[in-house]
Amino acid sequence: MSEETAGEKTFAPTEKRLTDAAKKGDVLRSKDAGTAAVMLLGGAWLSLGGPWLLDGLARLTREAFLFDARDIRDFGVEDLFMQGLLLGVPAILTLAVPVIVVTLLTQLGFGRGRWVADNLKAKGQRINPLQGFKRMFGPQGLIEMGKGILKIILLGGIAAAWWWTSMETVIGLGRGNLSAQLTAAWHAIVSLIFALSAGLVVIAFVDLPIQWLRQQKRLKMSHQEMRDENKETEGSPEMRAARRQRQRDIATGSVAGAMREAQFVITNPTHFAVAMTYDPAKASAPIVLAKGRGDKALAMKDLARELDLPTLEMPQLARSVYYTTRERQIICEDLYGAVASVLAYVFSLKRGETPPMPAIDVPAALRFDTEGKLAVNPGSIQSLS
Repeated sequence: MSEETAGEKTFAPTEKRLTDAAKKGDVLRSKDAGTAAVMLLGGAWLSLGGPWLLDGLARLTREAFLFDARDIRDFGVEDLFMQGLLLGVPAILTLAVPVIVVTLLTQLGFGRGRWVADNLKAKGQRINPLQGFKRMFGPQGLIEMGKGILKIILLGGIAAAWWWTSMETVIGLGRGNLSAQLTAAWHAIVSLIFALSAGLVVIAFVDLPIQWLRQQKRLKMSHQEMRDENKETEGSPEMRAARRQRQRDIATGSVAGAMREAQFVITNPTHFAVAMTYDPAKASAPIVLAKGRGDKALAMKDLARELDLPTLEMPQLARSVYYTTRERQIICEDLYGAVASVLAYVFSLKRGETPPMPAIDVPAALRFDTEGKLAVNPGSIQSLS
């Protein structure tokens, strides 16, 4: 298989890419998760604060229907209004403040803890009718419409089931004393809210992975973007200091010695590094002297630059060698052809020639992703010694 093209977006977004996107307001969003959290909080508040609010409503209702001769002579609604205000304002605040806090926390949590002030600025495209029609009738709009229909069906089914089980209670309201009616109505409302909240939780659990996958796809990176980010990151003072520290750490181990024996290094381009050599007098095939991923791979690349070793960005081959060969071991037999092409290229460079980069064909049974999972089911692969 030929190497991935520089413009093809096949790499998962890096942490820096996700952080930069979050600064611009491109973060994981799930309205359904936020709505579910608010509904659950509201249901819990009504369940716990219900007796207090019901008792106040009952007192207010009784006082509204009780009057004497003084009320007839000097009628005014100020006292009744103030009583209602003293009852309603604390109740509204104890519900509204937690709802606002939960809403902010959920959105900040999805937004990687960032408050993006630019999202509050007026943007012309938001009120552009053409853009609106594209959002409504484009693929994304159709997906959202389908999701909305499914939500209505689910929540409507839950509401219908609630009505079927609570029909006698609701129809029976109006019978008995006022306190009993308020209590029954309150419990019916709370049970409906919790039932709908359960449906919203299910929707949120389905929606969150979808939103995560969409964000990952939206922020995927190309080979060129990975290289540009790596160059930009390596150029910062912090990364240079960290790189020097990695080099000092590795120089005390066996990697530095192995790198001095190596003839070339293949990379992926920043995740993996494999240092190799070929000496017919010592082995019949190329040997992996050292390999690493993450910080170790970056340190190996730094040492390769210091030692003036050819460093070739061959993602698929680097992953294949990394996952099939141990250090100080001959490469897998199925990779002989691919590595032989690399050796011929390296030897040409050492002779002062400028050959074109070879096209590397890695067997399908040895193609791995960055997590070490095979891209295909190979049936059987030569076991590692």
